[in-house]
Amino acid sequence: MLVVSDDVQAALAERRPVVALESTIIAHGLPRPRNLRVALELEEAVRDEGAVPATIAVLDGRPHIGLGKEQVERIASEDGVRKLSQRDLPLAIAAGASGATTVSATALLAARAGLRVFATGGLGGVHRGWTVTQDESADLGLLARTRITVVCAGVKSVLDVAATLERLETLGVAVAGYGTDRFPGFYLRDSGHPVDWTLRTPHEVAGVMRAQDALAAPPSALVVANPVPQDEQLDPALHARVLDEALRECDAHGVSGQAVTPFLLDYLMRHTDGASLEANLAAIRGNVRLAARIATAWARG
Repeated sequence: MLVVSDDVQAALAERRPVVALESTIIAHGLPRPRNLRVALELEEAVRDEGAVPATIAVLDGRPHIGLGKEQVERIASEDGVRKLSQRDLPLAIAAGASGATTVSATALLAARAGLRVFATGGLGGVHRGWTVTQDESADLGLLARTRITVVCAGVKSVLDVAATLERLETLGVAVAGYGTDRFPGFYLRDSGHPVDWTLRTPHEVAGVMRAQDALAAPPSALVVANPVPQDEQLDPALHARVLDEALRECDAHGVSGQAVTPFLLDYLMRHTDGASLEANLAAIRGNVRLAARIATAWARG
């Protein structure tokens, strides 16, 4: 079922480091043609750290673990590329569809292929107003039953961060700050919430991964929350003001369900003159580099 690239197959066979990368940012997260440049840049950043990149997507109904340049170009430029969560994978495969994978779909396919480290921007989570909408990202449930290490900048700041952390605790997903005792807020270094554990080196992260395996407990993820660099975060005061405006606009326009997060993220980008997008990219770049170092520490055994 899985199409694993020659580079990724060879790296896995030789116990060399591999980093899974999602493809939603390529197809749906960035404008063209910048999306292609960023996709290739992130893969090159993994290589610069001595690891093998494995961008994941579904092409013509076949899940691919590792894409060639022409395949990355397809995801970046083709119209009609769907956004695939974990639940969509069987439908896309049966229909012969092409799609970019979200966090949940990427984590699932990466783990099935034997990859252990995955880099992304921010996780999905519990949405604001959960008590009314019951809206929660599929990311959380998938991470509760998948043995993978996810390097991220926390969860998207437009979500209910406190409720998301509570939900991760209930689901048994381990969460640690990388070099910080505060949970990052995607565009921001600090979401306003603490984390109970801090890891300071890739070697320490790999040690937790080995402990997970040694316990032989039910499979679940390790979330490594890596804050965006101080000088590249979105100005906290600007973030607070624009997000408050965005939430009011969301209510005024009756936006609901799956449309809420894209609406809020787009509003933030437009009303911060693109500064939120630059903070997002800074976070992803840092996460990719850290993930490659963790994968290297893990591969060394």
